Amino acid sequence: MLRYDNIDFLYFLALIPLIAIGLYFYNRWQKKSIEKFGDENLVTELMQNHSKARKNIKNTLFIFSITFLIIGISNPQIGTKMEEVKREGVDLMIAIDLSHSMMAQDIKPNRLERAKQAISRLIDKLEGDRIGLVVFAGEAYVQLPITTDYSAAKLFLSTVNTSIIPTQGTKIGNAIDLCVKSFDQENNQNKAIIIITDGENHDEEAISSAKIAQEQNIYIHTLGMGLTKGGPIPIYNKYGSTSEFRKDREGNIIITKLNETILKEIAQAGMGTYIRANNSKSGLSVLFDEINKMEKKEIGTKIFTEYKDRFQFFIGIALLFLILDLIILNKKSKRKNIFNLYNNKWEFF
Repeated sequence: MLRYDNIDFLYFLALIPLIAIGLYFYNRWQKKSIEKFGDENLVTELMQNHSKARKNIKNTLFIFSITFLIIGISNPQIGTKMEEVKREGVDLMIAIDLSHSMMAQDIKPNRLERAKQAISRLIDKLEGDRIGLVVFAGEAYVQLPITTDYSAAKLFLSTVNTSIIPTQGTKIGNAIDLCVKSFDQENNQNKAIIIITDGENHDEEAISSAKIAQEQNIYIHTLGMGLTKGGPIPIYNKYGSTSEFRKDREGNIIITKLNETILKEIAQAGMGTYIRANNSKSGLSVLFDEINKMEKKEIGTKIFTEYKDRFQFFIGIALLFLILDLIILNKKSKRKNIFNLYNNKWEFF
C-alpha cells in the first residue's frame, strides 16, 4: 500500500509542464538571437560554447530532477504491517456527473469544482466510514474503489474532470448500478449513495435503478448542482481561459438548467433526500447529517498500521540527475568542432 505523508506537495507537479514550456520558448529565443548573426548552422559551428544536443539533454535532466524532488518531498510511504481493526460506520459511494453541463458557472467557480470542494470537506468529516467514487457521463466508471484511505480518496478526487469520459450524456442509472456493484455484498453494513448532478439529459432507467438499489437496503440521496435559471457552458482554450460558449446546431448559446424533478423522483425511489446546492451552500453537509442518522455497525477491516518512508530514494535520484546536469557541459567536443569547421571550409569552394 502506497501513501504520501505530504500529499499536497504533489500539486507542484503541475509546474513541470510550465517549466518545460518555459525552456522551450527560451531555446526559441536563443535560436532567433543566433539567426541575427547569419546562417544558423554556420554560426552554431563557430560557437564553441553552444551544443544543441547537450543543451536538450541538460534540460531533460533538470526536469527529471525537479520531478523526483517534488515526489521525494511528498514523502512516499510503503505499508509494512497489516492488522485487522474494528470500526463503526457506513459504506458510502459518491457518483459525480462529468458531463459538459457541469462546467456551467451559475454556481461559482463552476458546478463541478463546487462539488469537488464539498466532497473534500465531507471526506474530512468521515470517521470509520468507507467511501468510494464513481464518475459518469455517457458511461460510468469506478474512480476509487470503496476504502477507508481518505488521503487516497482526496488524491483521486483531485484528478476528476470532464475530459476523462469522452462519451457525453447523463447516465444516472448506470452510475447507480455501478455503485451498487461496488459495495461489499458480504457484510450487512448500512449503505448509501449520493448522486451529484444537474440532472440534465438523464436516462430513463435512473428511477428503476434507484428502486432496485432500495430493495437491497441501499439509500440514495441526490444533490442538485446548478440553478433553475441555468447558465451557458463555457469552452476553454489550451490556456485554461474561456474562449466561447457551447452552441446548438442553429448557433444559439446553450443554457443548461437544473432538472430538479428527476432528482426528486430518484431520491424518493431510493428512500433518500434531495438537496439543491447554491452559491451560499453546497448542501452536502445536510446529506452527511442524514447519513450519520443511519445505524453504524461494527465491522472488521484489514488496514496498514505501520509505514516506512521512501523519500530518500526519490531525493537520491533527483540529486543524481542534478549532478549529471552540472557535469555535462554545454560545449561541443573539440574534435567534433574541428571536424565540422573543416567540412564547412570546403563547402565554400
